[in-house]
Amino acid sequence: MEAFDMSKIQEFNDLHTSQELLFLGNAWDLLSALMLEKAGFQAIGTTSWGIANSLGYADGELIDFQRHLKIIQAIADNVSVPVSADIEAGYGSDEQSIIDNVLRTADVGVAGINIEDSLKNQTGLRSVTEYCHLLTNIRAALDYHGFKDFFINARTDTYFQLEQPFEETMVRAKAYVESGASGIFIPGLTDINDIKAMTSNIEAPINLLSLPGLTNCQELKKLGVRRFSFGNALSDKIIAYITQHAAQL
Repeated sequence: MEAFDMSKIQEFNDLHTSQELLFLGNAWDLLSALMLEKAGFQAIGTTSWGIANSLGYADGELIDFQRHLKIIQAIADNVSVPVSADIEAGYGSDEQSIIDNVLRTADVGVAGINIEDSLKNQTGLRSVTEYCHLLTNIRAALDYHGFKDFFINARTDTYFQLEQPFEETMVRAKAYVESGASGIFIPGLTDINDIKAMTSNIEAPINLLSLPGLTNCQELKKLGVRRFSFGNALSDKIIAYITQHAAQL
C-alpha cells in the first residue's frame, strides 16, 4: 500500500508542473468519480459540498468525519488516477485533532488535501500565525509518517470574506508556502491582473475555481495558473436535473 501511495503522490505533484494546466474533476461519490475518470480527467478532487449534499446535508463540516472519509476512501480505492480530498477546515476544534484527521485522510490512499483557513463555528478567517502554525505541524506529521511530498493545497477564503482581498491574499499565500503548503487555492479570484500578480509572486502552483467568466483553461494557463477545478458546479447541476425530472415523473 505504502509504495502505491507514494507513487500517486509523486504523480499528483508532477501534474502541477507539466506543460498542461491540471484540470481537476470534482466528484461527490464513487459513481461520479468513475465517470470523471472515464471521461479523461487526470486527477479527481472530492467536493465537500457535493458529498454533504449527497448525504442530505449542507456544506460546513456537519457530517461525521468518519462518514465523510469513507466516501473519500471509496473513491481512492476505485480510481487509478490520483485523488485530492477536500476536508474543509480539517473537522477539528483543536490543532491536534485536525492533524490526526489529515493523517487518517492520507492513510486511505489520497495524494493530497485541500484545507481552508476559514473558521467553521464563527465567521472570519484563522489568523495567519495560527494557520501557518497548523500547516507547519501538518507537514511535519505527514513527513514523520512517511507521506513525503503529500500535496497540501492551502485554500484561502479571502476573496469570499473580505471587501479588498488582494493584499491580504498575497500576504497569506506567501506565508502559507513558507509554512509547508504545496499549492495555494484562491476560490473567488477572477480578476485577470490579480491572477497575474498571484502567479508571478507566489512560489507555488495556484489553483482557481471555475466561476462565471472564469472557465477558459487555455487563458488561465497563459496567466500562469497551474490547477483549475469546478467545485460543486457539476453536483449542483446533477441535483437540479434530478429535481426537474423527479417533478416530471
